[in-house]
Amino acid sequence: MHVLIVKTSSMGDVLHSLPALTDAMHAIPGIRFDWVVEENFAQIPGWHPAVDKVLPVAIRRWRKHWFGSQQREERVLFKRELQSREYDIVIDAQGLIKSAALVTRLSKGVKHGQDSRSAREPFASWWYDVRHEVSKRQHAVERTRELFAKSLGYEKPQSQGDYAIAGHFLHHLPADAQHYLVFLHATTRDNKHWPESHWRQLIEQMQPSGLRVKLPWGAEHEHQRALRLAEGFEHVEVLPKLTLEAIAQQLAGARAVVSVDTGLSHLTAALDRPNLTLYGPTDPGLIGGYGQNQQALSAPNHNLAELTADTVAEKLRAVITENTP
Repeated sequence: MHVLIVKTSSMGDVLHSLPALTDAMHAIPGIRFDWVVEENFAQIPGWHPAVDKVLPVAIRRWRKHWFGSQQREERVLFKRELQSREYDIVIDAQGLIKSAALVTRLSKGVKHGQDSRSAREPFASWWYDVRHEVSKRQHAVERTRELFAKSLGYEKPQSQGDYAIAGHFLHHLPADAQHYLVFLHATTRDNKHWPESHWRQLIEQMQPSGLRVKLPWGAEHEHQRALRLAEGFEHVEVLPKLTLEAIAQQLAGARAVVSVDTGLSHLTAALDRPNLTLYGPTDPGLIGGYGQNQQALSAPNHNLAELTADTVAEKLRAVITENTP
């Protein structure tokens, strides 16, 4: 059986879909997947052992210049690639109108997705041949696992979902694996940031542990923040700009990770690394870290400024002790 998955973004949503593939792989021997995903996250699906082909799409970029000649040519090439195969089943796990209209509608195969009461955008269900009711009152990982089980005709396992990507990195760990921490300080929304003064206090409190602290970044303003956080601390390393796979390698080798609510926090969970995620305005219940050794620290009054460095340091020391080789 060959299945097409339509799950284009965001990073967290793409990662949250991986355990559903693992369920299907165990339930249906020989099943293989192709996956349509936004170009920025195209590395992720290929880490899973059941994925054959990744079909990058650039809906976010195309929308900026929809009628540009380059964008039109890219869309033609994408459509040709998408329609080059007849799939046994197409599963739209996105539940959005734009992906259903621009991708799922054009694909070849019986199209499955959530019904109008379950999908994030109810009208997306218009483009599905088979619609499934999936409860919204469960974690995003479990919602996708349920959708796959109903679409492919097996019982959803009761055990915790397995991302099945940690093994991809076992033979590519950094030379200093287990001798450092990673602090994921960057996120998109201002009210999801932990104050820089708190990060510096935490960095200072971790110095006696003998573990180095690594600070990754993506955009230039995140680079500048990392430099400010590291200033004056010899045990802190500001990493160079890395690909997503290279960041995953750094996360896979970390003794522990402290993160704000960001896509890389979900990547840490998918890699089964111990992680403390700091939550302010968002509720970790339905979209928080899913996996082994994941702890959510919710700020008082949903205000991250009120979550002290002392509180985080105490939790982190316990995690480090529990995960000492």
